[in-house]
Amino acid sequence: MVYGDGAFKDPVGEICELADPVVSPAYTAGLGGQPNEVKLKYLSDNDFADLSGDALKEAISEYMRNRDSNLVEQIVSQGTTSRRLTNLIGSLCDFTSGSGDKGTPIVFIQGCFDNYTK
Repeated sequence: MVYGDGAFKDPVGEICELADPVVSPAYTAGLGGQPNEVKLKYLSDNDFADLSGDALKEAISEYMRNRDSNLVEQIVSQGTTSRRLTNLIGSLCDFTSGSGDKGTPIVFIQGCFDNYTK
C-alpha cells in the first residue's frame, strides 16, 4: 500500500488536519473492503461474562473458529472500526511515521491480519 497522510480530526482537541486527500492512493486488491472481525471486548463482556482466564480464552477461541464468515453489520462486530482497511492501515502508518521532521520513509506493518486463534 502506498500511504498518504490523509485527513484526521482529533476527537479531544477537535483539530482537523487535512493533508493528502486520499489515505492510500494505491494498494493491492487484498486490502480492499472493511474488516470482518469480532470485537473481543464484546464477547468477553457479554457472551462470556461469567468466564475468566484460560476458560475465557478457550471460549473466545472456539467462537472465532466457528463464527460466521461475514460479520459486517452483526452486533458481535459492532464497535470495531468500520472503516476501510486502507484507512485503518493508513492511520497506523500515520501514527508510526509521525508528522515531525524525522521523515520516516517506510513503515513496515506485519501481523495486522493475524487471527487470535492461530
